[in-house]
Amino acid sequence: MPTSLKLLRNYTSFRIHLSRVSPCVYSDVIRGLTEERDLLNANLTETTEELHQLQNLSKQNRDVIRSLTEERDLLSANLTETTKELHRLQCLSKQNQTCPAGWKLFSCSCYLLSSESGSWSTGRQDCREKGADLGVIDSLEKQEFFSTFNEEATWIGLTDRDTEGTWKWIDGTPLTLSYWGTDQPDNGGGDPQWGEEYCVHIRAGTQTVENWNDLSCGASLQWICEKNADV
Repeated sequence: MPTSLKLLRNYTSFRIHLSRVSPCVYSDVIRGLTEERDLLNANLTETTEELHQLQNLSKQNRDVIRSLTEERDLLSANLTETTKELHRLQCLSKQNQTCPAGWKLFSCSCYLLSSESGSWSTGRQDCREKGADLGVIDSLEKQEFFSTFNEEATWIGLTDRDTEGTWKWIDGTPLTLSYWGTDQPDNGGGDPQWGEEYCVHIRAGTQTVENWNDLSCGASLQWICEKNADV
């Protein structure tokens, strides 16, 4: 018997079977499916509401985390400033301030100009290996000192790598006193050939203390290390 004929007979038998099913059975099936549908709808509604609640809670948590992070950063910056001021006062109260050989003493801190050139990160790593860090400028006197420290451009410890446009010193303190050169910072002026300019150096040979410039962190420059003088 051809397959198509078998299928036709099977279908006919199925239709006859359905015609003999009691209407109450149809009713029970429909009722069961309706109840299942309603239950699924209820579960979907509940799940959707829970999702919205979690989304709102997640936003609230993000806001709390953001607020606490800002507070932590502010407290950390205040602690750094207080520690630096304490050291400065302790230093001023004593006459014997010393620096390692080759380092220059200025305002209770020791400074060293690198003998090599490298990226901003390379310079910072070198300073850290010496128990120091890239120089931080927090006064006009220090800016003037740094400006005469070298005849070549030098990296300092200022960057906006964490958040573009928000400049911070490597000790975590925000930038409050600045000596940017004309039209700086400009992040390369939007020219792709300069790349993203997240690190700061002091230009050499300028006739003004306003000589900071942002530059690609991968550029090769000398750097200035800074650490506390021994008291």
